This record gives sequence, structure tokens and C-alpha cells, in this order.
Amino acid sequence: MTNALAFAALADPTRREVFERLARGPLPVGELARGLPVSRPAVSQHLKVLKEAGLVTDRPDGTRRVYQIDPQGLGQIRAWLDRFWDEALEAFKAEVERDDDTQDTETGNKP
Repeated sequence: MTNALAFAALADPTRREVFERLARGPLPVGELARGLPVSRPAVSQHLKVLKEAGLVTDRPDGTRRVYQIDPQGLGQIRAWLDRFWDEALEAFKAEVERDDDTQDTETGNKP
């Protein structure tokens, strides 16, 4: 799975809604489709895209398939986003330390 595929898959509002419904727990296609403004076959196609992006998995349950979020795919997105968060925190820390050094220089206090 690449992050580009995952983000492209989640760019569609219907797929995001399907994904958010799966965040509450595993569901078969019929239950996922209930209340959505698209047909059950369309939901199946959205699930196919989410599956190809590595965001969901499915398993047989009798004559139906039950879908759930794939923790590995979600973990890869999280790791990618965390990298930016870590960089932002480091930049913030450096800025605060720079401001502290500037204030100490202006007041004549040693850090």
C-alpha cells in the first residue's frame, strides 16, 4: 500500500463515509450500504478501492463478506502523518529555544 493510494481512496466522500462506518466495527456490504446515497453494488466498488489501497480487509461470513479496517494500512498512514507532526514539534521547540536565547541576550541574563 502506498500513502498516495490511501489518500486518493479517502478523497472520495462516499468512501470516507464507508471507512468511518467501518471505524465503529466490521460490517457486511448490505449494512454499510444502508442509508448511503449510492447502491449496494456502488458500495462494493468503493470497498474494492479501499481494499486495493490497503485500508480495509474482508473475510467470508457464510454467503456474505464482512469488511473491517486494516490496522496495517491505517498504521502506515499514521506513521506518515506522525513524521510531519514530529517535524512540526521539533521546529516549534527550536523556535521557542531561539526566542528564549534572544530574550536572555536582550535582558543580559545567561540561559
